[in-house]
Amino acid sequence: MKDMNRREFVKLIATSATIPVAGCNNAFGRQQGSKTAKKPNIILIMADDLGYECLGCYGSASYKTPVLDELARTGMRFEHCYSQPLCTPSRVKIMTGKSNARNYTKFGNFDFTQTTSAHVLKRTGYDTCIVGKWQLMGRGLEGPYDAGFDEYCLWHMEDVRAPKGSRFRDPKIIQNRKLLKGLEGKYGPDIFTDYICGFLQRHKSENSKPFFLYFPMALTHAPFEPTPDSPEWNKTKVKNSPKFFIDMVAYMDKIIGRIVAKLDQLGLRENTLLLFTGDNGTPRQITSKTKDGRSIRGGKGLTTDAGTHVALVANFKGTIPPGRICYDLVDFSDFLPTLAEAAGASIPAEAKIDGRSFLPQLLGKKASPRDSIFCWYRRNPRDTLFRFARDRRFKLYDKGNHPRAGKLYDVKADPLEKTPIEPGRYTDVRKRLRTVLNSTK
Repeated sequence: MKDMNRREFVKLIATSATIPVAGCNNAFGRQQGSKTAKKPNIILIMADDLGYECLGCYGSASYKTPVLDELARTGMRFEHCYSQPLCTPSRVKIMTGKSNARNYTKFGNFDFTQTTSAHVLKRTGYDTCIVGKWQLMGRGLEGPYDAGFDEYCLWHMEDVRAPKGSRFRDPKIIQNRKLLKGLEGKYGPDIFTDYICGFLQRHKSENSKPFFLYFPMALTHAPFEPTPDSPEWNKTKVKNSPKFFIDMVAYMDKIIGRIVAKLDQLGLRENTLLLFTGDNGTPRQITSKTKDGRSIRGGKGLTTDAGTHVALVANFKGTIPPGRICYDLVDFSDFLPTLAEAAGASIPAEAKIDGRSFLPQLLGKKASPRDSIFCWYRRNPRDTLFRFARDRRFKLYDKGNHPRAGKLYDVKADPLEKTPIEPGRYTDVRKRLRTVLNSTK
């Protein structure tokens, strides 16, 4: 596999044994009452460094997110979606549907022998596109193709000719192997959104293939800089300051609004499943206020809720009933099987994914929700390993070389994990979560 080119790999995926996903054969088509309904388009948007507390629909008082709030109001939001504590681990997990324990290598890298959601959907007839932040090295400018995408417009590609460059003002962006020129004074997120709108335009025809668009955003990651909507945008020298995080969140919401508006304009909205989440918690320099008076400090890189609790908003006009809230657990490994089931796609048997589809929840059907989530987290091979199992209330850490090792926390009452539960209490919970840890070594 190591020396296999992308065409050979895609061919292998297409001819390999597959396992069915429960309820596939275009589940959304059946929901709409037609066996011949067109497969749904799928858009997965993942903000960079944005915890759940930053959205108005999750109770934020610090930021304005009217577009996402409206998507939640007219769709569905999940209260218990959990990422990995850091970007690369989350990106690997959401793309492959596997625990990091089984396929994570090191920060900034990707194992290109893995089956991704793009491979799975491409195999069933989807056009696949990735736009935004890449940061998954190992195959140079061919990496996105080898990961199953037909086209790309990305920042932070592996390119020995020059450093990664800016993702925001005067960005360095590579589009389908070519470095874009003339971007002085331009704003990276605008370039990405322009490309997305063009991609959607190319799929407006009834005869177009269904598409899978994955948008791992550059916003709202540091450096904290002015956006084109900030009064300071035209100033020549502006220091990186957390005060601009508010503007960055607002601009993130704005460009999502551009995408939604384009879907409406092209008549694609009612056949497009749109999912929004974040790759990990908010940066630790940022403290956000909530409508009920709490202050939440970001916890990016930490295994606490502040580092792993992220938003999940789903919208599918005319299919997902409005105003729904789901309290089931969702892990990042669950995205791949959910996308596959929505598309009526089969997952290759050798992929051996860990995820569980949450499509039944989206459709309001009887579901088999998770009763626990397992997390394996280590940024790099020589770093401390964290293993824990959790449900909606409790979290148990495995033995290890860190202060929380072996301890049980009530994360509902103690989200910062300052006070472990005394030994001897909640023995049934310890036993149940210990079973999860022991079964996932």
